[in-house]
Amino acid sequence: MINFRVTNTTRGTVIAEQCERASSFIARGRGLMGRPDLAPQAGMLIDPCSSIHTFFMKFPIDVIFINRGGRVVGLHAAMPPGRPYAGAWGARSVIELPVGVIAATSTQIGDLIEMSDA
Repeated sequence: MINFRVTNTTRGTVIAEQCERASSFIARGRGLMGRPDLAPQAGMLIDPCSSIHTFFMKFPIDVIFINRGGRVVGLHAAMPPGRPYAGAWGARSVIELPVGVIAATSTQIGDLIEMSDA
């Protein structure tokens, strides 16, 4: 699995130092289910994806929805396990992160997100 860095270029903050990509049908469907937690500075990019659920997850997550241009089109802070649905109109990808990342990075709708080699 290739990891990469996720940066909020609008705010000049690093969202995740080690983000993994889930792009196959199976990897997108599994996401973070079955994992005990998500390490600090870690994340998962699910692409393509415009909505998620947290059924069968053991911990809450912060969720950033981005469009094809890398702009934030939706945010869900501290999404709890067992939630049936969260989505954002216009989303192409979803970044799942540890709780508190959205607040710590001051990420807002409209911000530009960039992926680069870790």
